[in-house]
Amino acid sequence: MDRRTFLRISGAVPVAGLAGAPPPDDWERLRKRLAGPLFRPGDPGYPEAKQGFFTMYDDRLPATVIAAARVEDVQAAVAFAARHGLPVAARSGGHSYPGYSTVDGGIVVDLSRFSGIEPRPDGRVVIGAGARLGPIATTLAAAGRVLPAGSCATVGIAGLALGGGVGVLDREHGLTCDHLEAARVVTADGRVGTVSAASEPDLFWALRGGGGGNFGIVTGFTFRTVPVADVATFTLKFPPAAAAALLAAWQAWQPAAPDELWSGMGLAWNEASLGGTFLGPRARMHALLEDLVRRVGTAPTEWTEDVQDHLGAMRSFDDQESRPSAAADRGTYIGTSRMLTRPLADPGAVVEVLTRDPGVRTIVDAGGGAIARVGVRETAFPHRTALANLQFLHGAAPEDGGEAGARRSLAAVRDGLGPEFGTTGYVNYLDPEMPDWPEAYYGVNVARLRAVARKYDPRGIFAFPQGLSVPHSTVHLGET
Repeated sequence: MDRRTFLRISGAVPVAGLAGAPPPDDWERLRKRLAGPLFRPGDPGYPEAKQGFFTMYDDRLPATVIAAARVEDVQAAVAFAARHGLPVAARSGGHSYPGYSTVDGGIVVDLSRFSGIEPRPDGRVVIGAGARLGPIATTLAAAGRVLPAGSCATVGIAGLALGGGVGVLDREHGLTCDHLEAARVVTADGRVGTVSAASEPDLFWALRGGGGGNFGIVTGFTFRTVPVADVATFTLKFPPAAAAALLAAWQAWQPAAPDELWSGMGLAWNEASLGGTFLGPRARMHALLEDLVRRVGTAPTEWTEDVQDHLGAMRSFDDQESRPSAAADRGTYIGTSRMLTRPLADPGAVVEVLTRDPGVRTIVDAGGGAIARVGVRETAFPHRTALANLQFLHGAAPEDGGEAGARRSLAAVRDGLGPEFGTTGYVNYLDPEMPDWPEAYYGVNVARLRAVARKYDPRGIFAFPQGLSVPHSTVHLGET
């Protein structure tokens, strides 16, 4: 089955008989309504406008890409999609692993022009949905503030925050979504409104961990920030043969560490490394690391420590070279995930699964601390009590076996792990082949999230293969 057929039967492309192609005059009328440009196949700039971050989806052909310049452009795009039965997807950073933000045959709403970053004197920041993490960190650092977020500079704030938002300061400050105070959203009925704990609290709840693209198109956010501080950082590299001992020691050491300490492992057939941050004295960090090394029982081949300003620390973790087949501006790789929900009974067996395929690299991000002090049902993000988030990566370039080969390799890892990982996954690392994906990504919150999706998108305007809305093609006429 090819990708277009899969998308069509999944509801992401209109089924014949439910919607016809809009006539050319309709497209021209839409073009004239917009403040930003509209790109159709054959237009100058269309090949560039339709590209997301990943090169594997360059063969997809959106019916149009709208480079929205104002909220009214987003409203017009949503109304047009609803009227003609076209799928519509927002694109912020374009880092969707399955490429859902480059919707074949539908409308891509490019939010890159919504890139404003406005720090406020009270410690809040207003950020456009198209802003990227690199400029956000730079702008906030100049104002003496930090928004806890990821370290990959090209990732968009919208996808990150709406799926939860893990990063290297989480154990001290919580997820990105925990700092969200308000969001401006265009819903399926074309309304634009600001949602918060006091205004449409059910939608506000869903936007904090319910995943991007499910409930509407967010055009801007208001976040709380924290004061900037210097960050102690470290890297420990062990012989690959010590990977099982490192994982066994780490799973006991990290949860007992103070919240100021965050760490992440890199595991592969030729790698066993640990890096992290400490929001406190370097000497205290060093003592904690000495304790870990004693537990591992093997001396690191490399041990580095540093103290940097926050911005420098974040840039040091944005390691482009660690991502398979990644260039500075685009990537050719895919990923999937599991959550570690309890200590492993046999770390060695897990490491064997993770490292048997030389094309797979695993990134382990620590949980706990402030993440776990928010209730599982307080926000839509369900994995509050997880010990760690595991992301598995594989190159998808032809020399790596292509996308199909990469998915087979990742599936063997994802499904080869034991019951300690269960039916779990992180929604920001969407995997189109994830078994039981609603439970994996949303856990105990899936029923409530689907109810919110039905309320705000009853016709399935924002439906996509792993979305929470009912696809338009399955909505009975009597239900609309």
